[in-house]
Amino acid sequence: MKTDGMTEEELNARHAEKMAKKKAAREKILATKTIEKGLLMVHTGKGKGKSTAAFGLVMRAMGNGFKVGVVQFVKGKWETGERQILEHFPEQVTIKTMGQGFTWDTQDRQRDIAAARSAWEQAKEMIRDTEYRMVLLDELNIVLRYDYLPIDEVVTFLQEEKPKDTHVLITGRNAKDELIEIADLVTEMTMVKHPFRDGVKAQAGIEF
Repeated sequence: MKTDGMTEEELNARHAEKMAKKKAAREKILATKTIEKGLLMVHTGKGKGKSTAAFGLVMRAMGNGFKVGVVQFVKGKWETGERQILEHFPEQVTIKTMGQGFTWDTQDRQRDIAAARSAWEQAKEMIRDTEYRMVLLDELNIVLRYDYLPIDEVVTFLQEEKPKDTHVLITGRNAKDELIEIADLVTEMTMVKHPFRDGVKAQAGIEF
């Protein structure tokens, strides 16, 4: 069989040559990447999947034998599937759910501020503890957006007190510019379609 005047054998040989060149180029680039450090990562944007992806990284870290800390800032009333699974591994993961629910549930600003402060103190304690190789601060961006915590305080702590080998992952919409500036990795989730707009409610196994 011929394609564009070439036999299958010739096409396979050309493909193998291209792939070999790509592999060599990639290996050359990878050889220059020698730094190993704890990353500051941010998942933000209007699209679904910020916390879902973050918990995927938590699972990956656990699979590599890491001890992981999780602080949930505003999902205190939600019994999530991730939490129910992770609670089976208390020797590897510590979960602190400090929020009182979403702000539109509580409608009490001072209570939200107090909950955010309590959660942040727990987060700092975990991050300082070098036994934790990864700490997830789930929905921290939300409390920063509402100014329940001073962004300058959070940035200063992450820059000055985070141990060099500890990964910190922060989720939530509307990440502050100051946080994006100091982060090593920032991912923005973009919403293209969402079933909520068509009247579909939050469902177990999908949203929680």
